[in-house]
Amino acid sequence: MYGEKVPAADDRPTIKVAAVSWPGVEMEPVATPPGGDTGRPGRSRRARLLLAGGIVAAVLAGGVGLGAYAYAGDVPRGTTVLGTELGGRSRAEAAAALRAELERRAEALNAPLAVTVGEKKAELKPSDVGLAIDVDATVAAAAKADAHAVSRLVGSRTVEPVVTVDRPKLEAVLRKVMGSQGREMTMPAIIWTGTTPKPVYPKPALTVDTDGATGVVKAGWLAAEPVTVPLVEKWPATTREEVDRLVAELARPAVAAPVTLTTDGGSVTIPPAAIARALRFSADDAGTLTPKVDVKRLRAALGDRLTKLEVEPQDAGLTISGGKPKVVPSKAGRQVDAAALGPALLAVLPKSEGRTVSAELKPAAPELTEAELAKLGIKERVSTFTTHFTGGLSSPRSQNIVRAAKDVDGTLVKPGETFSLNGHTGERGYDQGYKDAPTIVNGKLVPGVGGGVSQFTTTLFNATYYAGLEDVEHKPHSFYFSRYPAVIESTIYWPQLDFKFRNNTPHGVLIDTSYTSSSITVSIWSTKIYDSVKTEYGPRRNITQPKTVYLTPGPSCIPAAGAVGFAQDAFRVIKKDGKVVKREKFSWRYDAEPRFICAPKPGDD
Repeated sequence: MYGEKVPAADDRPTIKVAAVSWPGVEMEPVATPPGGDTGRPGRSRRARLLLAGGIVAAVLAGGVGLGAYAYAGDVPRGTTVLGTELGGRSRAEAAAALRAELERRAEALNAPLAVTVGEKKAELKPSDVGLAIDVDATVAAAAKADAHAVSRLVGSRTVEPVVTVDRPKLEAVLRKVMGSQGREMTMPAIIWTGTTPKPVYPKPALTVDTDGATGVVKAGWLAAEPVTVPLVEKWPATTREEVDRLVAELARPAVAAPVTLTTDGGSVTIPPAAIARALRFSADDAGTLTPKVDVKRLRAALGDRLTKLEVEPQDAGLTISGGKPKVVPSKAGRQVDAAALGPALLAVLPKSEGRTVSAELKPAAPELTEAELAKLGIKERVSTFTTHFTGGLSSPRSQNIVRAAKDVDGTLVKPGETFSLNGHTGERGYDQGYKDAPTIVNGKLVPGVGGGVSQFTTTLFNATYYAGLEDVEHKPHSFYFSRYPAVIESTIYWPQLDFKFRNNTPHGVLIDTSYTSSSITVSIWSTKIYDSVKTEYGPRRNITQPKTVYLTPGPSCIPAAGAVGFAQDAFRVIKKDGKVVKREKFSWRYDAEPRFICAPKPGDD
C-alpha cells in the first residue's frame, strides 16, 4: 500500500448488514471464488436485492427516519376503505375520514336496492332493514390489516367496510316480498285414531335463507347492484324414516298391551286407550320429534281408576256467578309422583314383557292458591263475543262446538303465558267425544272428525282480539263464511293449524264459555286496561266470482252455494286515555268458494 493515502478514521457507527428475504423473491446462492473474494462485477441482481433488503431492515431496526415513517399512525400506510386512504392515521382520524367519505356517498347508500325474491321483484330501502357501515369496526379492521415493514413503505391493501343489518327486519321484508310463493314447514307428528298411531310426515318449508340472503344483500348494497334471493327448501330435523321408526319401535308396541301401575296404596291397570291418550309426540321449532308421557292426560284418561289411589289437588279457581267472578278455594292432595312416572312409563312402553311400573304417592300441593289468584287481578269482563249456528244441539257440528267450549271453559292464562288451543284440547278425535261434521279439505267440504271447531276458534279469537290480547298465531278460512266477521276469524286443524294468543297484560285472564241451542259465546275476564278496541275495515278488492263444480253424488258429497272471493284489510284500533295507542293491520285473501253440486254435469252420460 506504498504511495496510497490512508483515509482518515470514520467516526460513524458501524452497521452490520444482514441479508433478508424480499417478499416474493427467492434467495440464490452466490458463487464464491477461491480466497473468498466474490468481486463486485460478478454479484447477481438477486443478491443485490437481498443486500438492499438487508439495508432497509437495518435502517428500520436502527430506528432511522424511514422506520418512524412506516409505523406512523394506527392504520398501516397504503390501507384504503371505499377508495379513501386511511393509512398513517390515528383511529380517530381514520374514523373521521371514513365518515366524510360516507357523507359524500350518502345519496347512493340511501338509494333503494332492487331485490328479486323467487320470482317477485321489489325495492328495499336500506334504512328499513338497518343497512349501515359500522365506522368504528371498519377502522379497527383496517388497523389490524396485515402489513410487514417493507409493505408499510411501498405496499397497499384494501379493507372491506364492516356492514351491519337488522336481521329480523330484513327477514320480515324478504318474507313479505316472497308472499304466496313460500310455504310453511309441515312438522312431523304421530297422531292417534283410537289406539292406531298415524304418522304425519315432514314436508319442507319453501322460504328465504336468511343467512345467505344477508350476505348477498350487504354485497349488493355496497356495489349498488340488484340482488337476487332464491327460495330454498328448509326441512324439519326429523325425517320421514325417523317418524316410521318411532311408529314401529314405540307407538305400536306402546298400545299392544296394558301396563300395570303399582303404588304403596294399591295398583291399577293402564289400558291401551289411556296410553294412546297420554303418549304424545311433539316437534320443537326445528322439527325434532320427541316422545313424552303427559301424566295430566293420563290421569284424565284413567278417570275413576286412580281415585282409589290418589286425591287430586284442586287449584283455586273462579266461576262467574251473578255477573261477578267468585273464588273457588284450593285443596291439597296426594298423587303419584308425576316427574318419575312419565319417564318410567315411557321406558316400558316399547317392551312386550315386563310391562309394570312402580310409583310413589306423594303429597301434592295445588299449583294456584287463593292468595296467588287474588294477585292476578281478575275482577271484570273485558270482552265478549258470540257467533250463531244452525241445527240445534243434536247436530254433530253443534256438539263439536260445545265440546271444545267445555274443554276451554274456566282456563286461566297468567301474565306472559301463551295459550294454544291445540295444546289445550289435544287431538280432537272420536275418543275425545268429537263427531264427524263438514270440514274444508283441499278446497271443498268433506266429512271429518271435529268439523265445526273452527266456529269456536273464531269466537275465542274474537274475544281475545277485542280484549286487546296479543295475536300469536291464527289463520282465516280459505273461503268466506258470512257467519264470521271478514278477516277477523280463524280456522284450526290438528296438528298443523293452531290458534294461539299471549296474555301481554300484567293481569290474569279467565276464559269463560257458554252456549245455547243456536249460539256460542266466549267472554274474557281480567282487569280492563283499554278504553275501547274496535275494528275499521278497508274496502273489499280483487273480487272473484265462484265457479260451478259437479261432484259425484253420495254420502261424502256436501253441496255448497258458493261465495265470491276477495281481499280485505282490517285494522284493530285500541284506545287508552282517549288516544289511539295501537293500530294493527290484519289482511287476508279469500278464494272464491265454488258452487258444489252433487249431481252429474249436464250433458255427461
